[in-house]
Amino acid sequence: MNRATILLSALVFCGVAAAQPPFDLPLFLADTPSGAVQTQSDTAATAEAAPAIAAPTEAPQDKQEKIDKRAFGVLPNYRTANGLAPFQAVTTKQKFMIATMDSFDYPVWFTTAFFAGLSQVQGSDNAVYGQGVKGLAHRYGISYADQVVGNYFPEAIVPTLFHMDPRYYRKGEGSVPGRLFYAVSHIFVSKNDKGQWAFNSPEIVGNAMASAFDLSYHVHERTFGDFAYQWGFTYVTADAVGQVLKEFWPDIKHHFKKHQTTASAVE
Repeated sequence: MNRATILLSALVFCGVAAAQPPFDLPLFLADTPSGAVQTQSDTAATAEAAPAIAAPTEAPQDKQEKIDKRAFGVLPNYRTANGLAPFQAVTTKQKFMIATMDSFDYPVWFTTAFFAGLSQVQGSDNAVYGQGVKGLAHRYGISYADQVVGNYFPEAIVPTLFHMDPRYYRKGEGSVPGRLFYAVSHIFVSKNDKGQWAFNSPEIVGNAMASAFDLSYHVHERTFGDFAYQWGFTYVTADAVGQVLKEFWPDIKHHFKKHQTTASAVE
Protein backbone atom coordinates (compact mmCIF):
# COMPACT_ATOMS: atom_id res chain seq x y z
CA MET A 1 0.00 0.00 0.00
CA ASN A 2 1.35 3.47 -0.89
CA ARG A 3 1.72 4.94 2.60
CA ALA A 4 2.94 8.34 1.39
CA THR A 5 -0.27 8.83 -0.56
CA ILE A 6 -2.29 7.66 2.41
CA LEU A 7 -0.67 10.13 4.79
CA LEU A 8 -1.11 13.08 2.41
CA SER A 9 -4.70 12.08 1.77
CA ALA A 10 -5.28 11.91 5.53
CA LEU A 11 -4.22 15.54 5.92
CA VAL A 12 -6.58 16.63 3.13
CA PHE A 13 -9.39 14.57 4.62
CA CYS A 14 -8.87 16.11 8.07
CA GLY A 15 -8.86 19.58 6.56
CA VAL A 16 -12.18 18.99 4.82
CA ALA A 17 -13.64 17.62 8.06
CA ALA A 18 -12.55 20.67 10.05
CA ALA A 19 -15.83 22.47 9.37
CA GLN A 20 -17.81 19.59 10.86
CA PRO A 21 -18.75 19.63 14.58
CA PRO A 22 -17.05 17.04 16.81
CA PHE A 23 -18.96 13.88 17.62
CA ASP A 24 -20.45 13.27 21.07
CA LEU A 25 -18.21 11.48 23.55
CA PRO A 26 -18.98 8.08 25.04
CA LEU A 27 -20.62 8.45 28.43
CA PHE A 28 -17.97 6.48 30.30
CA LEU A 29 -15.20 8.94 29.37
CA ALA A 30 -14.82 12.42 30.76
CA ASP A 31 -12.11 15.06 30.83
CA THR A 32 -10.08 15.58 33.97
CA PRO A 33 -8.07 18.77 34.37
CA SER A 34 -4.98 17.06 32.91
CA GLY A 35 -6.83 15.24 30.16
CA ALA A 36 -6.68 11.89 31.98
CA VAL A 37 -9.29 9.24 31.26
CA GLN A 38 -11.87 8.91 34.02
CA THR A 39 -14.55 6.24 34.31
CA GLN A 40 -18.17 6.96 35.16
CA SER A 41 -17.86 5.04 38.45
CA ASP A 42 -14.81 7.12 39.43
CA THR A 43 -16.78 10.29 38.71
CA ALA A 44 -19.69 9.12 40.84
CA ALA A 45 -17.39 8.14 43.72
CA THR A 46 -15.67 11.52 43.63
CA ALA A 47 -19.01 13.33 43.62
CA GLU A 48 -20.19 11.37 46.70
CA ALA A 49 -16.97 11.93 48.63
CA ALA A 50 -16.56 15.64 47.87
CA PRO A 51 -18.30 18.10 50.24
CA ALA A 52 -20.52 20.80 48.83
CA ILE A 53 -18.47 23.89 48.03
CA ALA A 54 -19.13 27.18 46.37
CA ALA A 55 -18.53 27.42 42.64
CA PRO A 56 -14.95 28.50 41.94
CA THR A 57 -14.20 31.69 40.14
CA GLU A 58 -13.89 31.29 36.40
CA ALA A 59 -10.42 30.21 35.29
CA PRO A 60 -8.75 31.42 32.12
CA GLN A 61 -10.25 29.73 29.09
CA ASP A 62 -7.01 28.05 28.00
CA LYS A 63 -6.58 26.38 31.42
CA GLN A 64 -10.09 25.03 31.83
CA GLU A 65 -10.78 24.06 28.24
CA LYS A 66 -11.68 20.44 27.69
CA ILE A 67 -9.82 18.37 25.15
CA ASP A 68 -11.92 17.23 22.20
CA LYS A 69 -11.65 13.49 21.88
CA ARG A 70 -11.93 13.65 18.10
CA ALA A 71 -9.83 16.38 16.54
CA PHE A 72 -11.33 17.55 13.24
CA GLY A 73 -14.21 15.19 14.01
CA VAL A 74 -12.31 12.14 12.73
CA LEU A 75 -8.83 12.07 14.34
CA PRO A 76 -8.87 10.09 17.63
CA ASN A 77 -7.54 12.42 20.31
CA TYR A 78 -7.69 10.36 23.50
CA ARG A 79 -3.98 10.66 24.27
CA THR A 80 -3.94 14.47 24.31
CA ALA A 81 -3.80 16.30 27.65
CA ASN A 82 -3.92 19.96 28.67
CA GLY A 83 -0.31 20.98 29.27
CA LEU A 84 -1.41 24.04 31.26
CA ALA A 85 -3.23 22.02 33.91
CA PRO A 86 -1.65 20.33 36.96
CA PHE A 87 -0.18 16.91 36.20
CA GLN A 88 -2.25 13.85 37.08
CA ALA A 89 -0.83 10.41 36.35
CA VAL A 90 -2.81 7.73 34.53
CA THR A 91 -2.99 4.13 35.69
CA THR A 92 -2.08 1.05 33.67
CA LYS A 93 -5.78 0.41 33.10
CA GLN A 94 -6.23 3.94 31.77
CA LYS A 95 -3.24 3.56 29.44
CA PHE A 96 -4.84 0.49 27.88
CA MET A 97 -8.18 2.32 27.73
CA ILE A 98 -6.54 5.15 25.77
CA ALA A 99 -5.07 2.65 23.28
CA THR A 100 -8.41 0.87 22.99
CA MET A 101 -10.37 4.05 22.30
CA ASP A 102 -7.78 5.23 19.77
CA SER A 103 -8.00 1.86 18.01
CA PHE A 104 -11.73 1.15 18.02
CA ASP A 105 -13.37 4.56 18.02
CA TYR A 106 -15.93 4.29 15.21
CA PRO A 107 -14.56 7.05 12.92
CA VAL A 108 -11.47 4.85 12.53
CA TRP A 109 -13.62 2.20 10.81
CA PHE A 110 -14.65 4.66 8.12
CA THR A 111 -11.26 6.33 7.63
CA THR A 112 -9.67 2.89 7.28
CA ALA A 113 -12.29 1.95 4.68
CA PHE A 114 -11.61 5.20 2.83
CA PHE A 115 -7.88 4.56 2.59
CA ALA A 116 -8.35 0.89 1.73
CA GLY A 117 -10.67 1.94 -1.08
CA LEU A 118 -8.15 4.54 -2.23
CA SER A 119 -5.46 1.86 -2.40
CA GLN A 120 -7.87 -0.39 -4.30
CA VAL A 121 -8.58 2.30 -6.89
CA GLN A 122 -4.88 3.06 -7.29
CA GLY A 123 -4.10 -0.64 -7.66
CA SER A 124 -1.35 -0.46 -5.05
CA ASP A 125 0.32 -3.85 -4.43
CA ASN A 126 -2.17 -5.74 -6.58
CA ALA A 127 0.26 -8.65 -6.69
CA VAL A 128 -0.16 -9.01 -2.93
CA TYR A 129 -3.74 -7.95 -2.25
CA GLY A 130 -5.49 -8.54 -5.55
CA GLN A 131 -8.69 -6.78 -6.60
CA GLY A 132 -12.40 -7.28 -5.99
CA VAL A 133 -14.05 -7.76 -2.61
CA LYS A 134 -11.29 -10.09 -1.43
CA GLY A 135 -8.59 -7.56 -2.28
CA LEU A 136 -10.46 -4.74 -0.54
CA ALA A 137 -11.02 -6.87 2.57
CA HIS A 138 -7.32 -7.80 2.62
CA ARG A 139 -6.28 -4.16 2.38
CA TYR A 140 -8.75 -3.16 5.09
CA GLY A 141 -7.61 -5.89 7.46
CA ILE A 142 -3.90 -5.13 7.07
CA SER A 143 -4.46 -1.39 7.42
CA TYR A 144 -6.61 -1.79 10.53
CA ALA A 145 -4.15 -4.23 12.09
CA ASP A 146 -1.36 -1.70 11.55
CA GLN A 147 -3.37 0.94 13.40
CA VAL A 148 -4.19 -1.32 16.35
CA VAL A 149 -0.61 -2.52 16.72
CA GLY A 150 0.65 1.04 16.27
CA ASN A 151 -1.60 2.19 19.12
CA TYR A 152 -1.15 -0.52 21.75
CA PHE A 153 2.65 -0.65 21.76
CA PRO A 154 3.35 3.11 22.19
CA GLU A 155 0.21 3.96 24.17
CA ALA A 156 -0.20 1.00 26.55
CA ILE A 157 2.45 -1.74 26.50
CA VAL A 158 5.69 0.28 26.47
CA PRO A 159 4.36 3.07 28.75
CA THR A 160 3.45 0.39 31.30
CA LEU A 161 6.84 -1.36 31.05
CA PHE A 162 8.85 1.90 31.17
CA HIS A 163 6.55 3.76 33.64
CA MET A 164 5.88 6.51 31.11
CA ASP A 165 2.88 8.70 30.36
CA PRO A 166 1.72 8.08 26.75
CA ARG A 167 -0.11 11.39 26.39
CA TYR A 168 0.82 14.42 24.32
CA TYR A 169 0.69 17.53 26.51
CA ARG A 170 -0.66 20.34 24.38
CA LYS A 171 1.21 23.64 24.82
CA GLY A 172 -1.80 25.76 23.90
CA GLU A 173 -0.07 29.16 24.10
CA GLY A 174 2.82 31.09 22.58
CA SER A 175 3.83 31.83 19.01
CA VAL A 176 2.88 29.58 16.11
CA PRO A 177 6.51 28.68 15.28
CA GLY A 178 7.19 27.93 18.94
CA ARG A 179 4.17 25.68 19.26
CA LEU A 180 4.97 23.98 15.96
CA PHE A 181 8.51 23.22 17.18
CA TYR A 182 7.10 22.03 20.52
CA ALA A 183 4.67 19.60 18.85
CA VAL A 184 7.28 18.08 16.54
CA SER A 185 10.10 17.94 19.10
CA HIS A 186 7.90 16.19 21.64
CA ILE A 187 8.10 13.08 19.52
CA PHE A 188 11.38 12.68 21.44
CA VAL A 189 10.27 14.05 24.82
CA SER A 190 7.39 12.99 27.08
CA LYS A 191 6.46 12.81 30.74
CA ASN A 192 6.97 9.79 32.97
CA ASP A 193 4.49 8.59 35.57
CA LYS A 194 5.93 11.11 38.05
CA GLY A 195 5.26 14.03 35.75
CA GLN A 196 8.94 14.56 34.89
CA TRP A 197 10.10 15.18 31.32
CA ALA A 198 12.10 12.27 29.89
CA PHE A 199 13.07 10.54 26.66
CA ASN A 200 9.93 9.52 24.79
CA SER A 201 10.48 5.77 24.90
CA PRO A 202 6.82 4.97 24.14
CA GLU A 203 7.08 6.79 20.81
CA ILE A 204 10.54 5.64 19.72
CA VAL A 205 10.85 2.19 21.34
CA GLY A 206 7.12 1.44 21.24
CA ASN A 207 6.81 2.15 17.53
CA ALA A 208 9.98 0.17 16.83
CA MET A 209 8.40 -2.82 18.59
CA ALA A 210 5.16 -2.27 16.68
CA SER A 211 7.06 -2.20 13.38
CA ALA A 212 8.86 -5.42 14.26
CA PHE A 213 5.54 -7.06 15.14
CA ASP A 214 4.08 -5.90 11.81
CA LEU A 215 6.60 -8.07 9.98
CA SER A 216 4.79 -11.15 11.28
CA TYR A 217 1.83 -10.51 8.96
CA HIS A 218 3.38 -8.26 6.29
CA VAL A 219 4.72 -11.34 4.54
CA HIS A 220 5.83 -9.35 1.47
CA GLU A 221 7.66 -6.68 3.52
CA ARG A 222 10.27 -8.31 5.73
CA THR A 223 13.50 -6.47 4.94
CA PHE A 224 15.26 -4.00 7.24
CA GLY A 225 14.26 -1.25 4.83
CA ASP A 226 10.59 -2.21 5.22
CA PHE A 227 10.98 -2.16 9.01
CA ALA A 228 12.70 1.24 8.97
CA TYR A 229 10.05 2.70 6.65
CA GLN A 230 7.20 1.40 8.80
CA TRP A 231 8.82 2.72 11.97
CA GLY A 232 10.20 6.03 10.79
CA PHE A 233 7.47 7.12 8.37
CA THR A 234 4.25 5.21 8.95
CA TYR A 235 4.38 5.53 12.73
CA VAL A 236 6.81 8.20 14.00
CA THR A 237 6.36 10.78 11.23
CA ALA A 238 2.59 10.25 11.18
CA ASP A 239 2.51 10.79 14.96
CA ALA A 240 4.52 14.01 14.58
CA VAL A 241 2.01 15.29 12.04
CA GLY A 242 -0.81 14.16 14.32
CA GLN A 243 0.65 16.12 17.25
CA VAL A 244 0.78 19.27 15.14
CA LEU A 245 -2.87 18.80 14.18
CA LYS A 246 -3.83 18.19 17.82
CA GLU A 247 -1.87 21.23 18.98
CA PHE A 248 -3.67 23.63 16.65
CA TRP A 249 -7.09 21.98 16.37
CA PRO A 250 -8.65 24.04 19.22
CA ASP A 251 -7.40 27.24 17.55
CA ILE A 252 -8.93 26.19 14.25
CA LYS A 253 -12.20 25.30 15.99
CA HIS A 254 -12.30 28.66 17.77
CA HIS A 255 -11.67 30.42 14.47
CA PHE A 256 -14.66 28.71 12.86
CA LYS A 257 -16.86 29.39 15.91
CA LYS A 258 -15.86 33.05 15.93
CA HIS A 259 -16.56 33.32 12.21
CA GLN A 260 -19.99 31.70 12.67
CA THR A 261 -20.82 33.97 15.60
CA THR A 262 -19.82 37.06 13.64
CA ALA A 263 -21.88 35.95 10.64
CA SER A 264 -24.91 35.32 12.86
CA ALA A 265 -24.59 38.76 14.48
CA VAL A 266 -24.46 40.45 11.08
CA GLU A 267 -27.60 38.63 9.99
